[in-house]
Amino acid sequence: MKVLLVNGSSRANGCTHVALSEAARALNEEGISTEMIFIGNKPLPDCIACHKCRETGKCVFDDVANELAAKAGTADGFVFGSPVYYAHPSARLLTVMDRAFYSGGRNFAFKPAAAVLSARRAGTTASFDVINKYFTICSMPVVSSTYWNHVYGAQPEEVQGDKEGLMTMYNLGKNMAWLLKCIRLGAENGLPHPENQKVLTNFIR
Repeated sequence: MKVLLVNGSSRANGCTHVALSEAARALNEEGISTEMIFIGNKPLPDCIACHKCRETGKCVFDDVANELAAKAGTADGFVFGSPVYYAHPSARLLTVMDRAFYSGGRNFAFKPAAAVLSARRAGTTASFDVINKYFTICSMPVVSSTYWNHVYGAQPEEVQGDKEGLMTMYNLGKNMAWLLKCIRLGAENGLPHPENQKVLTNFIR
């Protein structure tokens, strides 16, 4: 089994990386392989609602969003990490998630996921809510820990000093490993995921 950990920071080895690495350590201890994806710090286009992905199965902008959507097809779970900017996740992570989930949502559906936030001081719970909404619109079990999934610190070494935050990341990894094993055991014993209905209703006619 494999979990993708997506680093939505502009810094490859910053505070968000520290948090994700601790969750990865716990997953690895449980025999779950992990891959860290750094979405980079180059400009990224937002979704332009062209709907071409409905025809081709991928976004017209061929960048890390398509890479993530493709890798999601062979992954069993996900952890999305972001720094907090103005009480909100990084815009670059959200544009990647917008496009990857819209064009490749089938590759994420029914797979456990978690959001991880890093902040100097505040805004983590609001950002936590934003990322979790991607999971709950895509039939993905949301993995919890023993506190909200965030760490504090303005620099990586400060995050290393946030022992409770790192404990939360470690427990998150353990909880995700447990859930992944439960899902695998269920599938092996004839318990597939449900087939969801799809109905769209416009409120204004």
